[in-house]
Amino acid sequence: MPTGRTEVQVRAGIEGDLKALTDLYNHYVRETPVTFDTEPFTPEERRPWLLSHPEDGPYRLRVATDAESREILGYATSSPHRAKPAYGTSVETTVYVAPGADGRGIGTLLYTSLFAVLAGEDLHRAYAGIAQPNEASARLHGRFGFRHVGTYHEVGRKFGRYWDVAWYEKPL
Repeated sequence: MPTGRTEVQVRAGIEGDLKALTDLYNHYVRETPVTFDTEPFTPEERRPWLLSHPEDGPYRLRVATDAESREILGYATSSPHRAKPAYGTSVETTVYVAPGADGRGIGTLLYTSLFAVLAGEDLHRAYAGIAQPNEASARLHGRFGFRHVGTYHEVGRKFGRYWDVAWYEKPL
């Protein structure tokens, strides 16, 4: 789909993406409170995460790439919401957009693709936790039918301060 500057393709994530995906995630680990991980990962440390998102089933990894350069512009995942069996029809979703690629509709393309591939799965709800403040993420989730269901106050400490996480849900 055209984004104004370049064409973007969205596809399933593959093992060859591991280094670039790790680098993108580590940006958020080092520079932002968006994730509550506090230490960067090596690609080898991230391999189990990548492998936990196969090309089918409820836990997916969708990757947006520049059609010409093949550079990864972002990714979206659906992952287990909680480990206990009764939570099996719920997923937690997330989107990460590469620095400099924000404002180009990459998150929208990723979520459109993610929810399309999840449509045939035995899923009932999607959840998203958004570290506060993050108006862009709240807007993106709102466009996809998520609604705010509550906030955990000062639930995580990073960069010497406490952060709230707002929780959103969406029927699937």
